[in-house]
Amino acid sequence: MFIRETMRYFIETYGCQMNKAESAALENQFADHGWIKTAEADEANLVLINTCSVRITAETRAWGRIAHYSARKRLRPFTLVVTGCMAERFKEKMLQKAPGIDYVLGTFQKAAFGLVLDAVETGRHLESVEETPQFVFAPSHRETGSFSTFVPIMHGCDNFCSYCIVPYVRGREISRSPVAISKEIHDLAQAGVREITLLGQNVNSYQWTGEGGPLDFAGLLRLVASQALAAGIGRIRFVSSHPKDLSRATIETIAELPVFARHIHLCVQHGSDRVLSAMNRKYTRADYLALVDAIRSRIPGITISTDILIGFPGETEEDVEETLSLLREVRFAYAFMYHYNPREGTPAASMPDRVPELVKKERLARVMALQKEISSDIMHGMVGNEINVLIESLSKRKDDEVFARTDADMMVVFPAPSSRIGSFTRVRLESVQGHTFKAVEVM
Repeated sequence: MFIRETMRYFIETYGCQMNKAESAALENQFADHGWIKTAEADEANLVLINTCSVRITAETRAWGRIAHYSARKRLRPFTLVVTGCMAERFKEKMLQKAPGIDYVLGTFQKAAFGLVLDAVETGRHLESVEETPQFVFAPSHRETGSFSTFVPIMHGCDNFCSYCIVPYVRGREISRSPVAISKEIHDLAQAGVREITLLGQNVNSYQWTGEGGPLDFAGLLRLVASQALAAGIGRIRFVSSHPKDLSRATIETIAELPVFARHIHLCVQHGSDRVLSAMNRKYTRADYLALVDAIRSRIPGITISTDILIGFPGETEEDVEETLSLLREVRFAYAFMYHYNPREGTPAASMPDRVPELVKKERLARVMALQKEISSDIMHGMVGNEINVLIESLSKRKDDEVFARTDADMMVVFPAPSSRIGSFTRVRLESVQGHTFKAVEVM
């Protein structure tokens, strides 16, 4: 009779929320097979790296980790698995460049991960892992012990922004069955989850015509809201939103149902119409500002965050000034800001008039400085407010404080015991420390 040892795994995740959700789903598969998570890679029978290809810095970091673990294999035997967008992008080339890798699992091969675990457990090696013709959603994406978790509702992207690698490594848009979404939400509530974030490369594009449909995104939001409230989930978020697809029906749904967080992440990318057109974003500055006005007029007090991409080919000083003026006009609560790096295989990679690296960095520094000023001003203006928060964890700095997040997606710390983790409460914002509020609980 074959008796296997207790198998241990170690996982590193890079990139977006979808990668984090998919890593959580892979961890659930490890658990189903009886594997134990270890905090030390040198104790693992299997090391998994879930990679990102959106920016060159993420790829560079991943290649460095792959080289590190390949070298460690000379000291002891273990299985090295690479998955995520880099795995889909490079596929067999990755094995040629880094022969220390045992398995490369692209976007459409993750459904076969259980077969890899079976092989490792029995000391075998699979010669190949076949792709599935369509992306397969995992049944659960909860990170063990978490009270806030992601629920993927769609996958892929049909927008083909000229700078973006996502459609090439994630594939075309596919929506998840509302029946499967409902079951996951029910199971999450039973496990104690109190906040869910609906997830997709472009959640606004959700469309379902099969069992339980037809449903668009606004319709799904209403379905999810009724189920979440009945199950005991107290807050719903969603990311990411493309401005061209955020409908008035979606805005109306959020306005009517307080279970939705009063925050929307709405990626603008740039403030210049000329650059937006070159990016193939399919909306203008005026379109975006009109959408922001519609959101704020219907949902007073909502916060809006965004992404900003500086240094796109052909960008001028005038284009940068238009972006700075957009920041002043919209007043984002926060923004993810980065400068352009070409992604091989995208249209922008072959565009002329590249902006020099030093110029890109200088322009980005100005944008970041202005946004920092705006964010600080917004936060200081909120001091004294009483708001609802979900307690997520202990504070990293003080054992007698907890970390929480507001409806507006702001971070808060305040004194409370660890037994309160996973519950909602009301606090008064007392001061600002960096990007975090110091608060006291309102009894």
